[in-house]
Amino acid sequence: MSTPIRNIAIIAHVDHGKTTLADSLLKQSETFKERGLEGETILDSNPLERERGITILAKNVAVMFGGVKINIVDTPGHADFGGEVERIMNLVDGALLLVDAKEGPMPQTRFVLKKAIQAGHRIIVVINKIDKPDARPDWVLDQVFDLFVTLGASDAQTDFPVVYASAKQGKAGMENDLNTMTDIRPLFDTILKEIPEPKVDVGGPLQVSVANISYDNYKGKMAIGRVVRGTCKPGPVMWINRAGAQTPSKLSTLMGFMGLGRVEIQEAQAGDIIAFAGIPDINIGETVADLEKPEALPVISIEEPTVKMTFGVNTSPFAGQEGQFTTSRNIKERLERELQNDVALRVEPGAGDGAFIVSGRGELHLSILIERMRREGFELQVSRPQVIYKEENSQKMEPFEEVSLECPEGMSGSVIEKMGRRKGEMKDMRVESGTAYLQFEIPTRGLIGYRNEFMMDTRGQGIINSLFLGYRAFVGAIEGTPHGSLISHETGEANTYGLLAAQERGQLFINPGIRVYEGMVVGQNAKPEDLVVNVCKEKKLSNMRSKGDGVAEGLDTPRAMSLEECLEYLGDDELLEVTPQNLRIRKQFLKDFERKRATQAAGA
Repeated sequence: MSTPIRNIAIIAHVDHGKTTLADSLLKQSETFKERGLEGETILDSNPLERERGITILAKNVAVMFGGVKINIVDTPGHADFGGEVERIMNLVDGALLLVDAKEGPMPQTRFVLKKAIQAGHRIIVVINKIDKPDARPDWVLDQVFDLFVTLGASDAQTDFPVVYASAKQGKAGMENDLNTMTDIRPLFDTILKEIPEPKVDVGGPLQVSVANISYDNYKGKMAIGRVVRGTCKPGPVMWINRAGAQTPSKLSTLMGFMGLGRVEIQEAQAGDIIAFAGIPDINIGETVADLEKPEALPVISIEEPTVKMTFGVNTSPFAGQEGQFTTSRNIKERLERELQNDVALRVEPGAGDGAFIVSGRGELHLSILIERMRREGFELQVSRPQVIYKEENSQKMEPFEEVSLECPEGMSGSVIEKMGRRKGEMKDMRVESGTAYLQFEIPTRGLIGYRNEFMMDTRGQGIINSLFLGYRAFVGAIEGTPHGSLISHETGEANTYGLLAAQERGQLFINPGIRVYEGMVVGQNAKPEDLVVNVCKEKKLSNMRSKGDGVAEGLDTPRAMSLEECLEYLGDDELLEVTPQNLRIRKQFLKDFERKRATQAAGA
């Protein structure tokens, strides 16, 4: 007798509580009655995800409730990881849409919901965080309904069930009253009632769609997918790649999901989500089919990348001193390995040896890849992010984003002015209890480098979210706010005396005692042109005492730059040197005369 199955994805905007809700479902299911689960955000297993509080990779878990196996997939909320969300929709038959009881639907809610509606899934709306003091669930419900209608949901999809929850407390209910809730059971009941069983043909020839790839140190490359038709068992199968070529292969191991782990199984019925090993070259979007009657499933189409960067071998004077993997071969192999896991990424050879043009869905998408590489011991240099243009009907096209901003009302003036300067077009503005909510449509070019500036303009009180809209006609040059850099004059060790003189010119990025080299950026000039400063200059000592010797000038605290802030800061003639220990901004041409020559050549 086969076990009934339900496959659901949890979708929501960043930080609306997807992973916390998945934790509660795990802890209160029959699977974990015996042993308690410790900790929170159990599913965010990647250290980067825990630090940033976001989900980057989709995760699969399975629980038993009322004799039914429920496969739960936790999806990323960032549009930059939309490649993950698009694939997941092929694995599931329904979705839990999580919405914050105060904030309501946000830009990324719209993105992930659109994917679920296009897939024709049944959607349960979960209004989460109703324990917030300023929660407004009725208003949020109206906004969600409007969003469903705007995205073209069918009548059946618009008639969605609503569950109120506090995922952190592990409670849910059909009414908006926290006092009457005891546990998460009402949500389980709603899932069993509303989400349909997989519509499958158990007796037909085998078809498995591959939606994800992972690595196992012992079993090699593992593919994660859904049994669309037939029964899957270890043994001979036909592997059909993206181009349609058929290769006889053999599944060596078949695993099912249970709880947080995987268990080895001998067969999986149609509708279940499985992991299998044995085909070393298999990739996302391909099909494993019956050996006698192989039929390919439609290949998953993924939206195109919009932003590109050049990754290259580190060429600075400090190259090879801090990283474990420093050669172009190391970087190439690492990027090729990433391509197997990330379908939204593209890698092409760049100009010159050891350079690769890496294209992704946004700055965050690429910066997460850089951060992962540096933690693995890679040393490389990257260029400023640039948008990818297209040619359509002999017209130049560029990517556009929809940007939603929240900031205190008094600061909205400078935000509107800067967005206007970057060719942003205001679509909506409203002010509620001292907070301005602004909505713009802006070329992606105009947004690169703005997030950091926005946080400084709003003194850290602003919230910015963006969503890719599509390609539109090129809007011409954008006059951003050009920055000037303070550039080190020589190689050596920065000291207090030299830094005191330099800090009068702008804001420093380094402390005394830091090793610098000629051409390295040590700070931002107050004026929009570059300035060479000598931060290694030492005070000439004499045996004469002067009256003012006892008065010591104070060094200001330098600006600590994260990876994202460094990438946003980069100018067109600057590179970022990334090592496991340091991030250093540098000029493309380290020597002053080389920079002057390059400027003259560009002006000629």
